[in-house]
Amino acid sequence: MRKTTLITGGAGYIGSHTALQLIESGHSVLILDNLCNSSREAIARLQLLSHSSIDFIEGDIRDAALLEEIFSTYAIDAVLHFAGLKAVAQSVRRPMDYYANNVVGTLNLCQAMARAHVFNLVFSSSATVYGEPASMPIVEDHGTGKPANPYGRSKLMIEELLSDLAAADARWNMAVLRYFNPIGAHQSGLIGEAPNGRPNNLLPCLTEVASGQRAALTVYGNDYPTVDGTCIRDYIHVLDLAEGHLKALQVLHGDEHGLHVWNLGTGSGYSVLQIISAFEDVTGLRIPYRFAPRRAGDVAECRADVSKAGRELGWRAQRELTQMLIDSWRWQTHNPWGYRPQPVPLLAVGT
Repeated sequence: MRKTTLITGGAGYIGSHTALQLIESGHSVLILDNLCNSSREAIARLQLLSHSSIDFIEGDIRDAALLEEIFSTYAIDAVLHFAGLKAVAQSVRRPMDYYANNVVGTLNLCQAMARAHVFNLVFSSSATVYGEPASMPIVEDHGTGKPANPYGRSKLMIEELLSDLAAADARWNMAVLRYFNPIGAHQSGLIGEAPNGRPNNLLPCLTEVASGQRAALTVYGNDYPTVDGTCIRDYIHVLDLAEGHLKALQVLHGDEHGLHVWNLGTGSGYSVLQIISAFEDVTGLRIPYRFAPRRAGDVAECRADVSKAGRELGWRAQRELTQMLIDSWRWQTHNPWGYRPQPVPLLAVGT
């Protein structure tokens, strides 16, 4: 049987772009997704873009019986693990959901992998594990801090779990990729960021304002110790991020044992107001916004040192902010309702 890469959460934003990269590089993939924050339509569009049929299973990583069936049916030799809840503000309101889905789900996945003797794992982590960073840019060996929210704490718990597994069993080859802020979309405009319900991240909210679905953008906090009082983040194009996963997987297949941590970002930081201004320059549109109090769990600035990924993976982000914004806007204009069909307006009484 042909070796297959299992992609958990592969119908989601980052997972779908990474799945396409792997397919285009000649990998056979199996996507597992419970569709709680994604869409089956994303799979259809991946098939259109890749000109191939893609194996997809709708299911949950917490379903031990399903994982047992998957690993006994497919010749899986590596797992790219994206499945997880990821909204900072939501995690503050619903912490138990985040620990159950993210931490317990990952433990269940690793147990199934070990039973099947599959030890290659690329884990989708986050820069939130650094907590309130002591210095900028953030270097991997500065160590983790105290994450400011349950989402970040769930990611840190998973990293600690994987570190313990690697220390206990030398067969594990694991890459922990700490993302900064993915934005952008595939240049075709066919796949992009499309959360179910109201988005929480800056770019989807901004593009909804630009397309008239929101009256104004809410900017949370204008009193941070930054250049203009708004939060600064390191934005990376989702396609650059996907390429980082492919590089990490190649390293693991080269028998790089143990656990390895890499930042994936650009090293450049932009404030919320700078992003708004750059988007206005790219599109020629005016973006109305209003300030609101700081959001629980946010830090003032988060920016990556990416030199380790450059040295060890031969990877660096290639796409500039302008391209990220152009691709985000193309996705929004082609798909104003994400993967959902446009709502049919209700007729007024008497018409």
